[in-house]
Amino acid sequence: MPPGPHQVTTLLKEWSDGDRTALEQLMPLVYDELHRLAHQHMRREKPGNVLQTSALINEAYLRLVDEPRVHWQNRAHFFGIAARLMRRILVDEARKRDSAKRGGATIQVSLDEATSVAQEQAANVVALDDALRSLEAIDLRQSEIVELRFFGGLSIEETAGVLKVSPGTVMRDWTFARAWLRNEMNGA
Repeated sequence: MPPGPHQVTTLLKEWSDGDRTALEQLMPLVYDELHRLAHQHMRREKPGNVLQTSALINEAYLRLVDEPRVHWQNRAHFFGIAARLMRRILVDEARKRDSAKRGGATIQVSLDEATSVAQEQAANVVALDDALRSLEAIDLRQSEIVELRFFGGLSIEETAGVLKVSPGTVMRDWTFARAWLRNEMNGA
């Protein structure tokens, strides 16, 4: 039987209050969901990505436990931040690949195939990150909604709970943000 959201929220709050044993109890309860999030992120990546799902989970975990300043509100808040960290990790990897194509690393495969896939993938991830940063400058809440919904996999209701707004507000902002990002990434 999966853990209830209240059990996870209780452990998160205890962890925020400095109880390290709460973290030890929490991680087995949230691992499957972290794995699902990481798998979602990796599914969006194009072939040729050297980062594996388990490596993404491990890197996100290390960053999560190094965040002593976070006061965890609830399960949705935790997974929203985890999703944001995973996105940052993938963007950092894409930027590394992008710099590698300019002479930072050598890979022995068919140049036409490997280079075009890796460059396209890095460009897409970096373009999305750049577009989200632009949206954040215009409307912080809309960029947070994209991160929580798209990268975090949160429902409209969970997103509304994390951001302390109504589900209707989330739906309106989500619709606008998706259209804005699509236009921004298409150069419109």
